[in-house]
Amino acid sequence: MKFMNYRSSIIIAIIIGFLGYKMLTPTENNLTTIDERESIILKSVMSMMNQGHYAPKPVDDAFSKAVYKTFLERLDGNKRYFTQSDLKKFQQYETSIDDQVNSRTLTFFDIVYEVYEKRMKDSKLYYDEVIALQHDFTKKESIELDGEKSVFAKDENDLKDRWRKLIKYEILTKTHAKFDKQSKPDYKGEKIAIADLYKESNNEVKKTFDTWFERMSKLRRSDRFELYISSITNYFDPHTEYFNPKEKQDFDIQMGGKVIGIGARLSQEGEYIKVVEVVVGGPVWKDKRIEQEDIIIAVTQKGGERLDITGMRVDDVVLKIRGKVGTEVILDVKKKDGSIIKVNLIREEVNTEETFAKSAIIDLNAELYNIGYIYLPKFYSSFEEGGNSCAIDVAKEIEKLKKENVNGIILDLRNNGGGSLTDVVDMTGLFIESGPIVQVKGKESRPFINQDKDKQVQFTGPIIIMVNQFSASASEIIAAAIQDYGRGIVVGSTTFGKGTVQRFYEIDRFINDREDLKPFGSLKITMQKFFRVNGGSTQHKGVVPDITLPDIYRYMDYGEKEYEYGLAYSEIDAVPFKQNVVLLEDIPYLVKQSNERVAKNNDFSLIEESALLRKKNKEMSVYPLSFNGYNDYMKKREAEYDKFKDLFSVSRENMKVKNPKEDLPNLEEASRKAKNDEWVKGLQKDIYLEETMFIMRDMIKNEKSLVAFTKGLKSTEIKN
Repeated sequence: MKFMNYRSSIIIAIIIGFLGYKMLTPTENNLTTIDERESIILKSVMSMMNQGHYAPKPVDDAFSKAVYKTFLERLDGNKRYFTQSDLKKFQQYETSIDDQVNSRTLTFFDIVYEVYEKRMKDSKLYYDEVIALQHDFTKKESIELDGEKSVFAKDENDLKDRWRKLIKYEILTKTHAKFDKQSKPDYKGEKIAIADLYKESNNEVKKTFDTWFERMSKLRRSDRFELYISSITNYFDPHTEYFNPKEKQDFDIQMGGKVIGIGARLSQEGEYIKVVEVVVGGPVWKDKRIEQEDIIIAVTQKGGERLDITGMRVDDVVLKIRGKVGTEVILDVKKKDGSIIKVNLIREEVNTEETFAKSAIIDLNAELYNIGYIYLPKFYSSFEEGGNSCAIDVAKEIEKLKKENVNGIILDLRNNGGGSLTDVVDMTGLFIESGPIVQVKGKESRPFINQDKDKQVQFTGPIIIMVNQFSASASEIIAAAIQDYGRGIVVGSTTFGKGTVQRFYEIDRFINDREDLKPFGSLKITMQKFFRVNGGSTQHKGVVPDITLPDIYRYMDYGEKEYEYGLAYSEIDAVPFKQNVVLLEDIPYLVKQSNERVAKNNDFSLIEESALLRKKNKEMSVYPLSFNGYNDYMKKREAEYDKFKDLFSVSRENMKVKNPKEDLPNLEEASRKAKNDEWVKGLQKDIYLEETMFIMRDMIKNEKSLVAFTKGLKSTEIKN
């Protein structure tokens, strides 16, 4: 989450002082260059954790056991590589990883990595053998697909048999899908004999796994080391993570909704890098010479040397292609006809608009008209001057809606995992006069109160915030503030429960030399927790909606509380707050009305039934490996879910959705119009949005505090 104040500056100074050491050279500590780089990263990360983390933990035997368990789970969570003899070799280090970390050595990692590399090669041999087998699909046997319920293989023969079952399962599922498709009454193609379906599926599985093993062979020691470092940092909390330079760049792209580059999505195909998508509006799209399916074979920076990228990993190639705005990159491109051309491109900022805020106007026929709806999939912020800001974008959407005299606004934060703290404070301020929005506290400091200091209220009408169990972080801040102020109501499911603040630190900033080994990557570290203005925390508990609606995941494990090493819930003192815009007085009435509607709604009853079924089936992780057994299993499951298949695809005829007039000129372009039409149709099928509209109707109709607002609107129409 984007956040910086004077306390962060102090922490930076502490870390710089702590890391102000001279690193040993390879000859002084007898390390290879690779090991030295790893040692620098390990020492830097641990120093930063000890000094900057909100709740640093002792590096002791408990730490050691946790890292041991996490690292092995992440390397082999499905128990397909290591044997019990391998585990015996590893277990001697189970309580000594803390000593190794304190001495900046990597003995445990080295041992595990060596064994893992061998087991990966063994697995390829097992795979080569079992993919060539004639599998018996009449034999009654089964496979356990939940790694947590499995134990490590007894020996190499047991491992080989696990690979046999895995490949058999993959062939079986593909064959069954083909057989099931051609068994449907509406199937019009030529029906293929089951024996030929097996052969076809076998070839497809072989192609998939050949590609997978090829990709795995390209993974480097550094990839495994980064996994080890993250296993260490996640012991402190699940959101503290090490990022290599490329991962950090990707994070910035996701946060800012933009990328500096050429506007093309690339993928790896064998030794080659293929263009799989051209982004409309980007440099490649404007140039027109590069198309989908073209192969990039070399990259040259202007004034630099040509780099042949054949055999390079796609993430390394992306790093070479990206760069600063206005700089030039030259690509050697192999066209589909076999010709090779050179394409000079100037890097630009390429926006990915699908992450941005957008709005609509919704009517509930004969019930309520002209309600504004704003969809915000994430709290994006560029972290750079002049970058995209979700707070600014939401303010613009509100102005569009106000021009059309909307009677209320629904802000949809479902599945919004959070983002910029600065933006969520500014955004909350759009709905209240002024005052505290959220308290942010470091491990030893007094709380810092993030305030809305602008007394202007951009929208004074009724507000509903939609959330679900995947609404997190910044989404929880605005939902909690609106709830605490009594400014509006929160509808949906209890939110994720992430109440912590992270900040990125580039390790390079703390290393004065070793330019030959840079860049070292970055550490995203949890430095603070945020608290509601009422003193409570969203950590673990999340935000409990004023009105809870049934959802299909309600009985599934989710959220911060499910993380093994998540930070604990805590409370601090409340801060004074008040507002005079709207103060809801009869929320219990709204709850009662909604509960009665939901109880009578057959679709919500089906959602509840579906949630119970999902809970039951989640525990079923053993699958039959005979065709008849698997077919019976799938038919039974299909019959169970059949009644739910149209649950979220039925258009709510009572609800009509349209775009704001101001948006219409921008939707004339064909691709944008197609995406918008799809979005609007999706909203019209949203049962949760329909119920939220009914709740909005009840708010406007019964809340005295909203009378002054609705009286001033000519378009207000509410059925009594």
